[in-house]
Amino acid sequence: MTAGMSESRSLQGLHAAVTGGGSGIGAAIALGLLQAGARVTLMGRSAERLQAQAELLGEQGAVAIQTVDVSDEASVEQAFAPFANGSFGPVDILVNNAGQVQTAPLQRTSLALWNEMLAVNLTGTFLCSRQVLPAMLERGHGRIINVASTAALTGYAYVAAYCAAKHGVLGLTRAMALEVAKRGVTVNAVCPGYTETDILSRAVDTVVSKTGRSAEVALAGFAASNPQGRLVQPEEVANAVLWLAQKGSSAMNGQAIAVCGGELM
Repeated sequence: MTAGMSESRSLQGLHAAVTGGGSGIGAAIALGLLQAGARVTLMGRSAERLQAQAELLGEQGAVAIQTVDVSDEASVEQAFAPFANGSFGPVDILVNNAGQVQTAPLQRTSLALWNEMLAVNLTGTFLCSRQVLPAMLERGHGRIINVASTAALTGYAYVAAYCAAKHGVLGLTRAMALEVAKRGVTVNAVCPGYTETDILSRAVDTVVSKTGRSAEVALAGFAASNPQGRLVQPEEVANAVLWLAQKGSSAMNGQAIAVCGGELM
């Protein structure tokens, strides 16, 4: 998956935390970080899912798990507290990958749905970043990488709340990047297009239930938005994250990298 980077062990000795690390894009990112030599903490709501993923990745390197609800301030504070003095040490690389999508036309978007999309996708990124930033600034080195979406760069129908949240993630990314630009820390966003994950599978199920189309036709519709005529793979998103995590990527700051086969240019 990440042969060039993993062979060099370029992240040896660093501690990476990946929210939403139990599956999909987060799991692929965790694998790549481990192969590059980092110690990795998988973070998410489900201890069972995290433990299962940790067992799969364990032979690749040092893996720990930490349950957290990224939308809850107290939960985030509790989850990140052990890193200050724990065996894995402070977080050198934070990947804010936890996210959630729900669909609805705007006129049927409840305030509860709106608040949930902002809480998980945007507030979670803010809360987790705020926890790791002081130690990064003290050490003069750190990487914060936010997994946004092409929905941070353009609009999509029926996901107004999600688009608003992801646009917010990009604004937060750029603001943080300017604040820390002279202090050895970079903040960037990776913006995947339609990626072959459980989230997309649920989107396909929604299309099928609401339109009566077959799953194959629904899936082809998502793939058609990519000029390459295919879905993005989690490993391809992970490769972009790994590049941004490198010490040699220090000139990359405040950027939004679209991983979408040319859907956005």
